[in-house]
Amino acid sequence: MIKKGFRLTLFLLALISGSYKTGEMNNKPNIVLIMADDMGYECLDSYGSLSYKTPILDSLASQGIRFSHCVSQPLCTPSRVKLMTGLYNYRNYDFFGHLNSDQYTFGNLMKEAGYSTCVAGKWQLNGLAYKDTLTWWNDNTRPNQFGFDEYCLWQLTKTGKEGERYAKPLIEQNGTILPTNADSYGPDIFTNYILDFLERKKEKPFFIYYPMVLVHDPFVPTPDSEEWSNESMRYEKDTSYFNDMVEYADKLVGRIVAKLKALDIDENTIIIFTGDNGTHPTIYTKTVKNVIRGAKGNTIDAGTHVPLIISWPKNITEGFVFDELIEFSDFFPTLADIAGKEVKSDGRSFYPLLKGTNYDPRTTAFVHYDPKWGANVNMFRNQFVRTVDYKLYQDGKFFDLAQDKLEKRPLNIDSISKKEIEIHSALSSELKKHHAWNN
Repeated sequence: MIKKGFRLTLFLLALISGSYKTGEMNNKPNIVLIMADDMGYECLDSYGSLSYKTPILDSLASQGIRFSHCVSQPLCTPSRVKLMTGLYNYRNYDFFGHLNSDQYTFGNLMKEAGYSTCVAGKWQLNGLAYKDTLTWWNDNTRPNQFGFDEYCLWQLTKTGKEGERYAKPLIEQNGTILPTNADSYGPDIFTNYILDFLERKKEKPFFIYYPMVLVHDPFVPTPDSEEWSNESMRYEKDTSYFNDMVEYADKLVGRIVAKLKALDIDENTIIIFTGDNGTHPTIYTKTVKNVIRGAKGNTIDAGTHVPLIISWPKNITEGFVFDELIEFSDFFPTLADIAGKEVKSDGRSFYPLLKGTNYDPRTTAFVHYDPKWGANVNMFRNQFVRTVDYKLYQDGKFFDLAQDKLEKRPLNIDSISKKEIEIHSALSSELKKHHAWNN
């Protein structure tokens, strides 16, 4: 029989060595993944915006890592499916607004790794547009099935036509539709739920996924807008409110940051902030270089170039800019690395970059885009592979992005430089590795 004192010694040694399971979990970083809706990179001060003030996100960028070239899908659901599963869309994207029940998400991953998990914000993955063919469109447990212990969501089993996301929103929380009134504001409800979750789960590693409803249209007043005081104007639509919406999103991130600090858990919490796709095409943003028109739905740079900022005070003690490529399939294996789990995905983990260890960055990023939605976005259906400066489409068009951001002038393959011939050849080889396009 092992004596009690000896058992205690073994226990203490296990804690010190990190081999004791509970101790291992307590050393795992917390993770808060925030994804703004329809926010291209140009919307943040730290990326050169002159139109909006985003002090919280700019502060996180200055103290953490600001990624210059994060490549998303051009539209919301394709991005969400890729982000949550780490797979290219040709493998598992079947309908707009839908995630198939047979998919393994980062919610499942983090829950299995021992994390407390929560999702709040925009869901739009139950297939609400296909009620005649999908029997599970009204299953309010699907967030749980995808690994989230708790949820507070818009567009889970109710469509946007049944209730909006901003003033007097229609929100489902853990199986119940929340009572709201004219003074209720959806983004505040989601954020308050996250703050409560932080308070309740602060003793154990947690994973929070916050797919924001901001800054998606309709462009309407926020509680900080002067017009909010007039109840009849709270759904008055005007692109001029986009400014207020960007700044309110920044404010909400600030509330989460402040709560983490108040709970004294900010040092070992990784905050990841990104956007799901480019800004809405009706929005024009002044930047230090030029005016950028949003290109949501389109495969040009402004449709897929999103902000990515990562803060982790414990490990990233001095801010820097990372100028190589990151794509949305990379988030899933990165989270798996953090959780200490092995997974299969199409992405490449950038966890070594966060730890400050050797990291071999990707040289290309790949996008398969088949939105399966309206004609205004289906017209851009294509595949492409790109470096930082060059881009090759499956239909053969080849662009120098450094000189032609709007992709107006395809390069003539017969008159390009030797260096460009080599780049074109490498990109062609990369494209051939992927699922052939079905015309």
